[in-house]
Amino acid sequence: MKVWFVGAGPGDPDLLTVKARRLLEGCQICIYAGSLVSPEVVGVTPDECELHDSAGMTLEEIEAVVVDAQQRDIDVVRLHTGDPSIYGAIREQMNVFDRLSVAYEVVPGVSSFQAAAAALKAELTVPEISQTVILSRTSGRTPMPKKQALEHLARTESTLCLFLSVHKLDEVALELADFYGAECPIGVVYRASWPDQQVIVGTLSDIAAKVREAGFTKTAMIVVGQALSRDLPVSKLYHRHFSHGYRQADKDGEETSE
Repeated sequence: MKVWFVGAGPGDPDLLTVKARRLLEGCQICIYAGSLVSPEVVGVTPDECELHDSAGMTLEEIEAVVVDAQQRDIDVVRLHTGDPSIYGAIREQMNVFDRLSVAYEVVPGVSSFQAAAAALKAELTVPEISQTVILSRTSGRTPMPKKQALEHLARTESTLCLFLSVHKLDEVALELADFYGAECPIGVVYRASWPDQQVIVGTLSDIAAKVREAGFTKTAMIVVGQALSRDLPVSKLYHRHFSHGYRQADKDGEETSE
């Protein structure tokens, strides 16, 4: 018997990995995060699959389902939104399974920050502008470590992808403007890859008003940084004057193939 921590992806069932779909199609017991995982993804499971919505469950109740499955020698799919390693609360579950001597594996999934970048048609890393992507959030019921407060992250001027923070966008935009500038581009993607996905773009000076008008208060990803601009330095990768292991530029700057 084994527990499979499976990344459900951002919402679109077509964004499930091949392995995730295979596990879902064959599973007999599935514990899923009903508050976040799309019904279309849960619907990949067979009709006879036992479904348990973890949104209303405690860790002890999840343990009870797994213990029952262990006694029946049935694998369990533990379905987490996006990628399980990002805000998935899987560590405490693994600690329980270690105590129970239950084997487990993790199947990665497409994260909502990646789906948001796709919706924005944006590259998060740009030469000379941003070579670092930071995944973070603002403080809430779960406080942030002091050294990881938004003001410290913003000093790097990296591309920021903020989870669980759209309800504080006024505060976020105001704070980030001190470091990125008021005209820095920002995108907010509501329910990335879902059928009702919405994308709002703007600058740090006007995004809060736009999002307030749209009424987004949760399930939205914030992406901010100069990398979202289009008029930026191009990569050397395809430059005709740039040589690398697969292509060599000649003396006149005309590339030749090897």
